[in-house]
Amino acid sequence: MFDPDAIERVRKMREDWEAGELRAFLERQPESRPEYRTGSGIPVQRVYTPEDVAGTPVEEIGLPGRYPFTRGPYPTMYRGRLWTMRQIAGFGTGEDTNRRFRYLIEQGQTGLSVDFDMPTLMGYDSDDPRALGEVGREGVAVDTLDDALALFEGIDLEKISVSMTINPTAWILLAMYVAAAEARGYDLDRLSGTVQADILKEYIAQKEWIFPIHPSMRIMRDMIVFGAERMARYNPINISGYHISEAGANSVQEVAFTMANGIAYVEEVTRAGVAVDAFAPRLAFYFVAQADFFEEVAKFRAARRVWAKIMKERFGARKPESMRLRFHCQTAAITLTKAQPVNNIIRTALQALSAVLGGAQSLHTNGLDEAFAIPSEEAMKIALRTQQILAEETRVPNVADPLGGSFYVEALTTRIEAEVFAILKKVDEMGGTIKAIEDGWFQREIADTAYEVARRKASGEHVVIGVNKYVEPAPETPIAIHKIDAEVEARQVARLREVRRRRDNARVAALLDRLEREARDPAASLMPVTIELVKARASMGEIVSRLRQVFGTYVERPMF
Repeated sequence: MFDPDAIERVRKMREDWEAGELRAFLERQPESRPEYRTGSGIPVQRVYTPEDVAGTPVEEIGLPGRYPFTRGPYPTMYRGRLWTMRQIAGFGTGEDTNRRFRYLIEQGQTGLSVDFDMPTLMGYDSDDPRALGEVGREGVAVDTLDDALALFEGIDLEKISVSMTINPTAWILLAMYVAAAEARGYDLDRLSGTVQADILKEYIAQKEWIFPIHPSMRIMRDMIVFGAERMARYNPINISGYHISEAGANSVQEVAFTMANGIAYVEEVTRAGVAVDAFAPRLAFYFVAQADFFEEVAKFRAARRVWAKIMKERFGARKPESMRLRFHCQTAAITLTKAQPVNNIIRTALQALSAVLGGAQSLHTNGLDEAFAIPSEEAMKIALRTQQILAEETRVPNVADPLGGSFYVEALTTRIEAEVFAILKKVDEMGGTIKAIEDGWFQREIADTAYEVARRKASGEHVVIGVNKYVEPAPETPIAIHKIDAEVEARQVARLREVRRRRDNARVAALLDRLEREARDPAASLMPVTIELVKARASMGEIVSRLRQVFGTYVERPMF
């Protein structure tokens, strides 16, 4: 990047400084630690100079909106459009969550994000004995299309994007979203948003699965192809590093493991004969903003560069849009503490700033009370105001990639990129992502990293303010937290049973038979019949139960 003579002058200047001012100062006042590292363990130098970026070609850094997209996916970035402010909400029934959506929209939220309860995530109806006590607690309960209609009542789906945090049952929720939109006369090509759907990260980290890996990948293929053919603006998957990080991975592992999953999805769809440029432009990503501020900014920049190179060099993509990584970001729930919970506002603000400086396309900021329960309305408003202050008061959005050119950030970006590619090479040598999952390699890597972080927190080496440093007695009066209506489960079960009573049960049975037949044909897409099923008011549990008969269930191999 720099003239060799200039680099030589910088080197001499640094060596003179180290022998002079630095040496004398260290003799009087030694540094507090023998070594400094990022949260991922990358060694950090005392100071960075042009020497540290001289080996990075200027083309690798480039310009916003141009390959390899290090500096952002779009030329104008936030000057043209701010990131989508997408606070997650979900509890109780569809009507309950709809009221929270309307409140957040009134407060200035610009995108919806839906959390679903555990029975919905795992494919059980609300009246299933295994759902007892869990209905509507950790998210909204959705059994049939009527619940989805209630969830989006009065909300123009052509004007606001919707993200749905759902994985093993994602294709059913996508079918309900499509059916709800069609019932209201919307144009599917005008809908925007995403369904998370990333099932591989479930086997790696979050542990919410139903079917074995290969049938699950077939469902992913069907969703991605359906989206490419029928929903021009919709992202049929959010390839998710967030949960990998929350399970204990460091930032380098988060990016590398997410990229490995992305490669597996692209391979699955292209094996079905779909050209990469036909679907890759709508693949989206989901990352966390962790506590190590500069490493997170560099992580996001490195992720864009890595994905661009993978798509161009490995898969032969030709469209710039196929190489352009776009991502949603959420601040790190794992960093939130019950001790001194107001500190969580500060943590979240700084994490959100790193996401913005790293070029996120949408952002969720956590509530200060999320270490206790689903956030209250007040906590969500403070979290949303955090984003709005970043957008409207700091002037940070005025410049694309404002930390670009920082010797530290550029050197760290290049280092993270190199470490990510080294991990991807190892995954390839093991036989690919799915083989590595089946062998438990990702799971062991995450467990080892999580254990090391827990050990350092316990020793105080990894500081957590209010937990292992500057500790105070717990307050006598805890903060007010969100309470779930005790009658939610009864109301939800009553609605489900009423839907079953008034629907055409013969039609539902015939469609379930068709679903089973098509599931046994590897070339058939499950999306069209699932859309017909949800329109006929088949329930989530009925659809999943029939496919369990075909695909079976997944049991993870124990790892020690």
